[in-house]
Amino acid sequence: MATGKINVSVENIFPLIKKFLYSDHEIFLRELISNATDATLKLKHLTDIGETDVKYGNPVIEVKIDKEGKKLHVIDQGIGMTKEEVEKYINEVAFSGAEEFLEKYKDSAKDSGIIGHFGLGFYSAFMVANKVEIITKSYQDDQAAHWVCEGTTDFTIEDADKKERGTEIILHINEEDEEFLEENRIQELLVKYNKFMPIPIKFGTKEETLPLPEDAPEDAEAETKTVDNIINNPEPAWTKQPTDLEDKDYKSFYRELYPMQFEEPLFHIHLNVDYPFNLTGILYFPKMTQDMNIQKDKIQLYQNQVFVTDNVEGIVPEFLTMLRGVIDSPDIPLNVSRSYLQADGAVKKISSYITRKVADKLKSLFNNNREDFEQKWNDIKIVIEYGMLSEDKFYEKAQKFALYPTVDNEYYTFDELQEKLKDNQTDKDGNLVVLYASNQDEQHSYIDAAKAKGYKVLLLDSPIISHLLQKMEGEKEKISFVRVDSDQVDNLIKKDEEKISKLSEEEKEKLKGDFEKVIPKEKYTVQMEAMDSDAAPLLITQPEFMRRMKEMQQTGGGGMFGMGNMPEMYNLVVNTNHPLISEILNTKTEKKQERLIKHSLDLARLSQNLLKGEELTNFVKRSFDMVK
Repeated sequence: MATGKINVSVENIFPLIKKFLYSDHEIFLRELISNATDATLKLKHLTDIGETDVKYGNPVIEVKIDKEGKKLHVIDQGIGMTKEEVEKYINEVAFSGAEEFLEKYKDSAKDSGIIGHFGLGFYSAFMVANKVEIITKSYQDDQAAHWVCEGTTDFTIEDADKKERGTEIILHINEEDEEFLEENRIQELLVKYNKFMPIPIKFGTKEETLPLPEDAPEDAEAETKTVDNIINNPEPAWTKQPTDLEDKDYKSFYRELYPMQFEEPLFHIHLNVDYPFNLTGILYFPKMTQDMNIQKDKIQLYQNQVFVTDNVEGIVPEFLTMLRGVIDSPDIPLNVSRSYLQADGAVKKISSYITRKVADKLKSLFNNNREDFEQKWNDIKIVIEYGMLSEDKFYEKAQKFALYPTVDNEYYTFDELQEKLKDNQTDKDGNLVVLYASNQDEQHSYIDAAKAKGYKVLLLDSPIISHLLQKMEGEKEKISFVRVDSDQVDNLIKKDEEKISKLSEEEKEKLKGDFEKVIPKEKYTVQMEAMDSDAAPLLITQPEFMRRMKEMQQTGGGGMFGMGNMPEMYNLVVNTNHPLISEILNTKTEKKQERLIKHSLDLARLSQNLLKGEELTNFVKRSFDMVK
């Protein structure tokens, strides 16, 4: 038996590994499975290039629990190691065998899928084990070796009688880490980190029901047999060429990724690039809600089919983090624990590529089947609008497929919209005025009034629309967006004809004073306006600038203007041609006039969802009293 000391420069390397190398102790299993995969793929590569005549066969990686002995085994049928290689790769911490192998066979091994980079993965075992054994036999048929270390810089190594090639790692689990001796816990980790590893992973056995023969009697019972429980899918959809997959394959893979997600994705985007970086993956557009936060962290990042993280911020542009799917790239730079991205120019290139690919796919869908694209618009618009707001390059490309729906379910691109509105919705300076509603129900009366004048009204109801409109007004010349209940509607748009007021200037002035005595001046500005007699007697509008700033504050953008909380300010537009307004003017008693004004104002506020709490309770009580 030989003894020796592990060649490290820091005496207390093991306490450091145990405490600081990985943020989560469960990572140890991912690292050991990755090493076993590397060992198997190395052997495959050597057999593929004819450097060895060893039969590759159908190797598996096996994980076994010995609960009574408090041991966890990871066994592979890969390349194995000689005693000298154990000395070199195990005892010299951070000497990466995978990296050396790739360098030696760099011309032929670049696509072999070898994972390791750091050489520290094996030592993660000491985070959960007080003793680790390696029993290994090289494919070159040398003497097998048995290495033992108890978490210090001392080790032993001796000959072993292992007959089959490959490596077995035996972890003697710490008392405080005995959760890793539970089948459910190991199954959970294997599914989480190794679900798509390229080598089959066996964990125990399972019962499988055999199909009955066609001529079996009706009361025949199906037989079962015991088979290996293979945890993973070694050939997931993203590793295949798009030409080899059908729509059903993409949907099946989506269900494999998200077994608890019952809705089908709207469409998918298959990523496949090998220059100037390697990247594959599949992104899915799910149906979106208006809440942008709950959608995030659904894209899984892999490195050569090893799960790394579902926090892809930095690799995927922020607006696309609401999508779902998989991205796999060996070129994504990670730190030693594979848990965090490192700043790198390649990451920016990958992010730009994904943005461009998504934009091209959306344009293709729009061009190939516009009707279907329109039907899906409400389910995908939040992503596209967020992208237009946050990514200038995406904004430019989106001009070709971003849609602007009307309240009547007509869909226009912006160029089409400009053409449609140019003759009827311009102000006195020739600027195009785009009317829009943000809530079709709450702004129904204003929408009806605008449509009665022949105006088109868009329905723009996403939570970030105020920010996007601000950007568009800055980007495009001679255009303004005005919400349909804004005070600017009639100021900006040419009227077909000026309405003549039934009231004299003196009567309008008196009426304005009567209203200002009753309504809170700090909240409402009274305006007299001649409208159709069958239009509403009172309309509440909001100053466009104030309203938009308040909306931007609510979605996180107001702070940039340094405005604090914007006050609630409204315009009360009095229709001087409405019979009720004439009755209010001519009411003999001040008390009755005040009651009419208050009740009319509350009705106008109620129509805009502005009447709440105690005021709403009092209004309902007062209305019942009037009915009595």
